[in-house]
Amino acid sequence: MSDLSLLEKSIGVEFKDKNLLKKALTHRSYLNENPNWPMSNNERLEYLGDAVLELVVTEYLYEAFADYQEGQLTSLRAALVNYQILSQVAKSISLDRYIFLSKGEAKDTGKARDVILANAIEALFGAVYLDRGYVAVKKVVKKIVLNHLNEIIEKRLYRDSKSLLQEIIQDRLKITPIYEILRQEGPDHQKKFTVGVFFGDKLIAEGDGTSKQEAESHAAEHALKELIE
Repeated sequence: MSDLSLLEKSIGVEFKDKNLLKKALTHRSYLNENPNWPMSNNERLEYLGDAVLELVVTEYLYEAFADYQEGQLTSLRAALVNYQILSQVAKSISLDRYIFLSKGEAKDTGKARDVILANAIEALFGAVYLDRGYVAVKKVVKKIVLNHLNEIIEKRLYRDSKSLLQEIIQDRLKITPIYEILRQEGPDHQKKFTVGVFFGDKLIAEGDGTSKQEAESHAAEHALKELIE
């Protein structure tokens, strides 16, 4: 295991609680082989870090792209926080050297490893937030995540959620996702729609919105998250 102080230096944060940093780096597979390890796994921190990352990116995009509509902002955000970009971010700070993994997981170099790295970087953001606060985690996200924004825009790596989901599912399953309204609530001038996205007869995810289109887009976003977790 590499010196964690080098990781702290690479992100510009010195942890007050070193155990919090270790917990962010502890994959559940490591606990299976090391039952006496004093840390729990990083999944709760990942849950927190996912929300913190999304808020930081959303706030930045909202302020930086004042003329963009919600759909455009959502597409940019999705492109920045997907597992492919986050795994690149993790590799850029050599996070794979520091994660506590089982011997089997440590040998994996495919998509599963990229997902582990993406989850770990989210857990790291959660740990920074708890240890040093929102301002500190904003600086880290700006330094190592938002620096990918120009590349994403120049190469048009962003697409709307529905198009991206359809492309993936047609490639994997040879079918087209179907959207159906599950519920409608509220008066006509304040309707709230809940839409489900189906792969064949199977309900994959739901999304809410003040229009059918918005609800479909959110359902597609949630389905994309399901696919990479």
